[in-house]
Amino acid sequence: MSVEGATQSVITGNRVEVSLLALDPELPPPARIRPGDAAADLPARHDVVVPSRQRRLVPTGFAIALPPGTCALLLPRSGLALRHGLTLLNSPGLVDSGYRGELQVVLLNTGDEDVVIERGQRIAQLLVLPVPSLALVPVDELPKSIDDRGVNGFGSSG
Repeated sequence: MSVEGATQSVITGNRVEVSLLALDPELPPPARIRPGDAAADLPARHDVVVPSRQRRLVPTGFAIALPPGTCALLLPRSGLALRHGLTLLNSPGLVDSGYRGELQVVLLNTGDEDVVIERGQRIAQLLVLPVPSLALVPVDELPKSIDDRGVNGFGSSG
């Protein structure tokens, strides 16, 4: 299946229109559950068991065409993390605007029991964001930071 000939994804004001291709039309489409939610929930395309302390690649049944100047992040669902110890291994997963394949997530079971995921169950979130252009400028020295952090990193704030 292809998004060729589909409606062009566009950015209009504060609204981003993303072309959505259902690879499995029987699945519920990704959706924001409540008004004001930042991300749309993505379903599992198949039943899958995620064994304790293991990971599984789970397809969602959907492909998207992001407009240039945007990206999408695939994020874990907090309820699955709390109830079952499920998270996304490469969280956040980054979807570049040129990608047209099926959205898939790597579910990691951090718990002591196997977790059964049912077809259509909401397993991850899709967040679309603008991406500014980037110019990395070589310098001989970095300017001082506006606070006293400097080069202090991991654990430096307490």
